[in-house]
Amino acid sequence: MRRNPILGLILFFTCLVLPWLVCSPGLNGGFLFDDFANLPALGATGPVNNWPAFWRYITSGTADPTGRPLTLLTFLLDAHDWPADPFPFKRTNLILHLLNGALLYALLIRLGRLLGQDERQGRAAALLGTALWLLHPLLVSTTLYIVQREAMLPATCTLAGLMLWLHGRQLLTHGRTAAGLTWSVLGLGGFTVLGVLAKANGALLPLFALLFEGIMLAPRHSVPGGGPRLAHRFTLLAFGVVPAFAILGYLLRTGLLGVLDGGLVGFRPWSVGQRLLTEPRVLLDYLQLLWLPRPFSSGLFNDQYVASTSWLQPVTTLTSMLVVFGLIGLAWWQRHRHPALALTILFYFAGQLLESTSIPLELYFEHRNYLPALLMFWPLGLWLADTRKLRLFKRALMLTLPLGLAWMTHARAELWGNVHSQALLWARINPNSARAQTNAAQIEMQTGQPQAATRRLEKLLASQPSQVQLAFNLIGARCMTGGITGADLAAARVAMQGTPNTGTLFANWFERTLPVAISGDCPGLTAPGLQELIDTGLKNPKLSTAGPQQDLTYLRGKIALAQGQPDRALADFIRALDLQVRPGMALEAAATLGRAGYPSQGLQLLDHYEAVKGNTMKPGFGMPWLHTWVLERQHYWPDELDHLRRQLTLDAAAGSGNTSSRSLQPDAPA
Repeated sequence: MRRNPILGLILFFTCLVLPWLVCSPGLNGGFLFDDFANLPALGATGPVNNWPAFWRYITSGTADPTGRPLTLLTFLLDAHDWPADPFPFKRTNLILHLLNGALLYALLIRLGRLLGQDERQGRAAALLGTALWLLHPLLVSTTLYIVQREAMLPATCTLAGLMLWLHGRQLLTHGRTAAGLTWSVLGLGGFTVLGVLAKANGALLPLFALLFEGIMLAPRHSVPGGGPRLAHRFTLLAFGVVPAFAILGYLLRTGLLGVLDGGLVGFRPWSVGQRLLTEPRVLLDYLQLLWLPRPFSSGLFNDQYVASTSWLQPVTTLTSMLVVFGLIGLAWWQRHRHPALALTILFYFAGQLLESTSIPLELYFEHRNYLPALLMFWPLGLWLADTRKLRLFKRALMLTLPLGLAWMTHARAELWGNVHSQALLWARINPNSARAQTNAAQIEMQTGQPQAATRRLEKLLASQPSQVQLAFNLIGARCMTGGITGADLAAARVAMQGTPNTGTLFANWFERTLPVAISGDCPGLTAPGLQELIDTGLKNPKLSTAGPQQDLTYLRGKIALAQGQPDRALADFIRALDLQVRPGMALEAAATLGRAGYPSQGLQLLDHYEAVKGNTMKPGFGMPWLHTWVLERQHYWPDELDHLRRQLTLDAAAGSGNTSSRSLQPDAPA
């Protein structure tokens, strides 16, 4: 049957143009949530406009042992400093999404040929499978969430790696040993490394290849004996079986140790065992969103998701577990009769292994479906492309399904392009999410509605008294409506008594709030009141580790400095530094003293650092070690500290409080 190449090209590019059109309203949105935790690295040590700055930036990542440098590298396409405009970041994400669609289309065509599909039907099925994936509204929360480029790049590497490996395997079946081995190793080995450098789930590529081999290839396309077979077996063993079993072994070990320990994981409110019970429910929620799509969902805020505490609490726990394992078992059992469906099911659950099993990440995020769902709609495309039966019905679905998804995706993208509407809708969908309610309250305060923010925060704080983000933002809203009361400060103290580690939340809020307390612009908010909050946090057993203790002790010093007590501030800064000796901490504390007009105390702090720098924190395994090595090779910290010491000395001699330094930012590398 002849195929029309022009029509095929038109349909293919329509598949790329339509996703751009429906997603483009979201390009006008802003930064969100984890964006603020990751993207400021672009300016942490100044603009990335020279090679030393480049190497400091590219090694600054802390997520995963690798630090995800490939993702960091791609952010340089969009900005070289911070703050930055979000539009270029979102535009690059959308372009990457379309690139992934093109790669997926090519992969599905190849898989159709391996199944022996008619060429025209195979292309139609590939086009439908790609279009439904590209246009799915669930993927908006990956594509338009800037920092989740780290979830998109492993998909790019997985698709490219599988294509190259399949090409190499085909060469081996034709007896071309050297070329086949080269392409196979490049695909499985090279692109697994690249995927891992973007995010850890790039390491799942070998497992995906084994699924392809076992379900689609080995039963139908065997590699001939001799050199080609040896090359093929070597590739599968070295770059497939070994890394796949290493991952499975790591997950099993993590799960067993976590279950045997039985305690809560760090600041998480659940144990590893409870997480393992919960994730089948989460996976079925994901599958429901994929197969019963809707324009709007919970979005980024899922901290209210309730963990399972036993097989029957909640009652859906055991049922979900049985359904998940039933689907996996059914797929394996039917792999010979229905290989495309079996491969899709097993590919999906394999793609969820790292983020939805024993590693104690947060329970639920929509972006975790981006890579696992790559093949999700291909079996449906195969069924629709076979028009020997139900021709009119299937052709109608070929048109209505993509258009329906496009409409929903457009609606969701419009929401992502409007920060105000987005915050309010997510708060309505997630009434018990402290993050969602806090985010909405902040938007309301920014738009001059502090009373609405107050009502929102008070309502949830009554049932979640240990949520500091609610208590702190309530103080901010009260300040906008005339001042705070003793009850507001008491609620904040209660929150500080029971809160787990809040990361930079308290420090960021404090930096904004201290000037207000000192100026008296908010009646009832005073420096001693902030001091009480800090002292309460220092006594909280959940904040007893060195990191939170250092942050809180440093903030005590900031209060003393604001009250004109430099010696007390110096003592607090020294105590904070001694908890975790870091050159960045010493630099920032000394510069803070200098900026406040106390250069002599700043010099004393630098002298103390010189005395204790032998106790400097050792870098962790992986990228932190490499980052420290880069800084040492550049003499970065000695140069910065010497520069600051010279300026402080000049200021002390001149009796001046004007202190300058090239690196006074709190986010400078440690």
